[in-house]
This record gives sequence, structure tokens and C-alpha cells, in this order.
Amino acid sequence: MSKVTVVGAGNVGATAANVLAINEVASEVVLIDIKEGLAEGKAMDIMQTAQLIGFDTVVKGVTNDYSQTAGSDVVVITSGIPRKPGMTREDLIGVNAGIVKAVAKCALEYSPNCIFIIVSNPMDTMAYLTLKSLGLPRNRVIGMGGALDSSRFKYFLSQALLCNAGEVEGMVIGGHGDTTMIPLARYATYKGVPASSLLSAEKLDEVVKSTMVGGATLTGLLGTSAWMAPGAAISFLAESIINDQKKMIPCSTYLDGEYGVKDLMIGVPVIVGKNGIEKIVELDLNDDEKAKFAASEAAVRKTTNVLHEMNLI
Repeated sequence: MSKVTVVGAGNVGATAANVLAINEVASEVVLIDIKEGLAEGKAMDIMQTAQLIGFDTVVKGVTNDYSQTAGSDVVVITSGIPRKPGMTREDLIGVNAGIVKAVAKCALEYSPNCIFIIVSNPMDTMAYLTLKSLGLPRNRVIGMGGALDSSRFKYFLSQALLCNAGEVEGMVIGGHGDTTMIPLARYATYKGVPASSLLSAEKLDEVVKSTMVGGATLTGLLGTSAWMAPGAAISFLAESIINDQKKMIPCSTYLDGEYGVKDLMIGVPVIVGKNGIEKIVELDLNDDEKAKFAASEAAVRKTTNVLHEMNLI
């Protein structure tokens, strides 16, 4: 028996619960939200597809009752508010930090051995907050961003190559943001063949740029943040944990000297298994990639330092 709790029944959280159920990643998925009836309604809607799609996972919705989440193997935190007009970065961090700290503490009380997947924004900063406020070992807190950004990179690569996205490899490291993520074009391949030998430098640069504004592009088209790919990325990570798949997935993880970085959570490739982050993979970055990673580190650190300035940790 395996169990996943998804905190927050908005678009991303509900989609994650749906994908987790359809793929039968866990025996039970608990969707929890502070808004009365929202999680229950989303869970019921998902369960009413069970016989149509043919899955056996039980999805349960609850309102703010963390006792129902007890014994979860994985806890996903999507809670928080998006940045609104007139809000400063500090405003957003202050509000979401309070939400994330509170729900993480409640979840840990009932699932003391769980692995956390953090989705709330600003994601690298909220993952760092979760790790520090709960005092957990670094393997147990994972920021989801790199898994999503890498999936978007593979999509744009497949579009440029006119190929099946499942046959493309590519990864994105750095912070989870339009200006901080680093799609590693040099490592991108199609069935083992370097993408750089199949696409012109201009076309590959276009793919990189499209990836970096991938989230913003969807927000412009949809009028709100995307939820399908984020929900699927959550399920992808949770499955690697629950089934001990040991997949290499770019994730926001706490670095303690790796890549020359200390005391920061930022995206790098890691091996994800039953213990969460089981190994940090150190890539041999060239000078250009190192410079971009250093710039990304500085930007993520600036945002994360707001937690200290506001005495939130």
C-alpha cells in the first residue's frame, strides 16, 4: 500500500491527483484544501472516471483534516497564491511562506517519514524554507521545477526536430524562473545523436529561448498559470519515489558544496528513488554554462535571502 497527499486542490493539485490516479502511482491519493468542499468535489469528479478509464487508486478529498493524510509516503505542496498586480516579490514570499510552513508542519506531524515535493512559488525558495523550517535531511525535500522545465525543453526540441518527444533527451538546470533556468543545449540528444548536429545553432537557440519563456507563454495564452504539465511532472516525480525507479531528474535540491554552491536549493540533475534524492549528479559544465549557473545561483540566492531578511526562518 502506498499513499500520496496533495496539499492544495487548485488546478495543479487536482491535475496531479488525477494523473497519480490514472497511472495508479499510489493505492491512495488524498487531496486536501482549506476551502470547504473543494477537495471533496475534485476527488469525487476524479473517482467518477475510475470505471471509464479503469484505475483502482482511491482518491479522497478532505477539508483541512490532516489526520486523513496520515502515513503518506509522499506529500506534495502546491498551496499558495500567485503574484497579483501591485504585489512585490517580498509580499508574495511573505504570504506563501506562511502557508507553506504551516501545511508542511501539519503534514509532517501525521507522516513523519514522508518525502516532500514542493511546487509552491517561488519554488526554490519555498523548498529551502520547507527544508530549514522542518529540519529535515536534504534528501527528503525536492523542488519540482526542473522536471517540468525539462519536459518543456523536450517538447520544444521534438517540435524543432519533427520527432516523437519520447525519443528526445534534454535537461534544464538552475532556478525555476524565466530568467534563471538553463536549458542545456549541449547535452540535448535525439536517440543518442546530439541535437546540435541535427539543428542549426539558430534553431537550437530558438528552442532554448522558447523553453525559458514556456510558462509565461502559456500564462499569456490561458490567462492563468498552466496546470496539465505541472500536474504530470508531480506524478512523474512521485512515481520515481514510490516505485524506487532511481530516475535521473533535474530537481531543486539543497547543495552543500556541489557545483561550488553551499546553503541553497537550486535545480541540478539528481537520482530520485525511495529515499527521495539519493544522489546529486555533478555535470562537467563548460565555461559558458558555469557563468549562466553562477548568475542563476545569484538570482535564486537573492530571493531566498528574503526569508532571512523577513525572519521567516
